[in-house]
Amino acid sequence: MKKIDVVVVGGSAAGITASLTAKIHYPEKEVLLIRKEKKVLIPCGIPYIFGTVGSPEKNLIPDAILEKNGIQVLIDEVKSVDRDKKELSTASGEKIGYDRLILATGSVPAVPPIPGIDKENIFVAKKDVDYLQRFLETLKEIQDLVIVGGGFIGVEFADECRKNPKLNVSIIEMLPHCLMLSGFDEDFCSGAEGILSQNGVKVLTNERVESFTGDKKVTGVKLASGKELKADAVLVAIGVRPNIQLAKEAGLEMGATGAIKVNNHMRTSDPNIFACGDCTEKKSFFTGEPARTLLASVATLEARVAGCNLFKAKRENPGVIGVFSTRIGDTSFASAGLSARLAKQSGYEVVVGEAVAPDRHPGGMPEMKETKMRLTFNKDTGVLLGGQVMGGWGVGELINVVGACILHRMTANDIAQFQMGTHPALTASPIAYQLVSAAENAMKQMG
Repeated sequence: MKKIDVVVVGGSAAGITASLTAKIHYPEKEVLLIRKEKKVLIPCGIPYIFGTVGSPEKNLIPDAILEKNGIQVLIDEVKSVDRDKKELSTASGEKIGYDRLILATGSVPAVPPIPGIDKENIFVAKKDVDYLQRFLETLKEIQDLVIVGGGFIGVEFADECRKNPKLNVSIIEMLPHCLMLSGFDEDFCSGAEGILSQNGVKVLTNERVESFTGDKKVTGVKLASGKELKADAVLVAIGVRPNIQLAKEAGLEMGATGAIKVNNHMRTSDPNIFACGDCTEKKSFFTGEPARTLLASVATLEARVAGCNLFKAKRENPGVIGVFSTRIGDTSFASAGLSARLAKQSGYEVVVGEAVAPDRHPGGMPEMKETKMRLTFNKDTGVLLGGQVMGGWGVGELINVVGACILHRMTANDIAQFQMGTHPALTASPIAYQLVSAAENAMKQMG
């Protein structure tokens, strides 16, 4: 049996980042990453396999990043963890000892117990190259695709798949709007739905799937309202659940949401085992209560905390803010923190500031796009609680700035004094910079 200083189980975003971070902070330590997949997909890029990118093979994370940093990779499956012996057993029969272990086993797609869910041509957003290739080949042969779930994954799949002119694409969402669970207020959700509809996607909200019809293969989707949609294939995209089997069998403590319980240093109930990514329980940045926000960006944050703290506590996880971004048609949508709706539900009295301006200056610049910013503040303290943006290509980075402002608990007055760099071809005008203008407009209401 060989013994390794640091063993990381899981080869996606969290596992890779944890390995790299461990090597940065403890360069003298030997680091081994174990994963069962020969090829690792970029998780957030999966919908784009079906349109923009065009193939699972073009959506892979290269192993070179690990190799050039001196991290060993073993393609095998860890079947058990003996905590007393500090030893792993793999599917190939190998036994590997560890000093510190990081579990980054990720998540698996949620599969609801709907009658007919096991029929052929019903797929999920699985992180498996061969599986996704089969889905891609299926879509080339069919006419009607139904997507169950109007969150980011479902909406992005719909927007990409509609690029195939032969496909009729429908989304079924049980909530009043798509993207409601992603921190958007109603008008932003409606804006996204409007673009989907304009681009030929049929959007059905306030609808629940009752069953999938057909014999061996799916032929239709029956809704609780009595409607039935024709379906040659179905994508179920209602979210994911933590992959905790290995941790549970090892006797690690689970949290209230059913994921691995960790402290602020990402240490589990075993002092020699850390965990990060979708398999771990989250806590809200705002309330400290358990949260279910599973994002690659959150996973990599946790991985940087876990990898840094292996042999000495250096970092703490501040909790999940929840920073999202997506693109539908030629419009980008993004959110960070609490929307006005969610903030009110959490008991805050809020003030909302808005600003709309071109994202280039002057407005006649090529590729200009009107960009709308909404910031939500705690009325009592003026501290930023959340933001939403819709507009052009710059929205993805603009929402990251909002996320940083939330993390550092900046107030409307702080943001109003924000010093930005601007350029006519790259940003809004410094006179009408949306982030600053929205903060100023909120301050008018604070008195």
